[in-house]
Amino acid sequence: MENLARKFLTEEEYLEYERKAETKSEYYRGELFAMAGAKASHNIILSNLIREFSNLLRKKPCTIFPSDMRVRVSTSGLYTYPDLSIVCEKPIYLDSKQDTLLNPFLVLEILSESTESYDRGQKFEMYRTIPDLKEYVLISTKYKKIESFIRTTNSWELHESRESVPFRFSSLDVEILLEDVYEKVEEG
Repeated sequence: MENLARKFLTEEEYLEYERKAETKSEYYRGELFAMAGAKASHNIILSNLIREFSNLLRKKPCTIFPSDMRVRVSTSGLYTYPDLSIVCEKPIYLDSKQDTLLNPFLVLEILSESTESYDRGQKFEMYRTIPDLKEYVLISTKYKKIESFIRTTNSWELHESRESVPFRFSSLDVEILLEDVYEKVEEG
């Protein structure tokens, strides 16, 4: 993430700025961080996931939010844009603008070289403090690989994909084939 601002911004100043901005920025501890554009493979994977989840969750009380829905991590003050957020109860928003989600059930990040260590480390650490979050999913753009961290009573349990078996999103009780996630993604 690249720091955009040199001066400290309050959360209110960030939201005022962000709601008028043409590009998206994350916010953490008074600083704004520009979000880079995504490559083709990232966008294709996201489109495929939205299609698959939409079909699988159609009759469940879940709402799917693509990457334009901002999520606030209350404990750290992080405002971020996950690639995909799913809520399986009534969405709770920061305010009446309904552009900042507080209660994601599942958060999914599609990894890039520039964000992978942050998504696996500090960002996951902050996401873990969201009380409603049950599953954190990382999707590789380099390899056909899905990693899912499921909240258990005392920890987070890792589940990894195997190419020949459908990947199970435990918190949603659904399965998706890796070939469907990576459909039309060029290797390399």
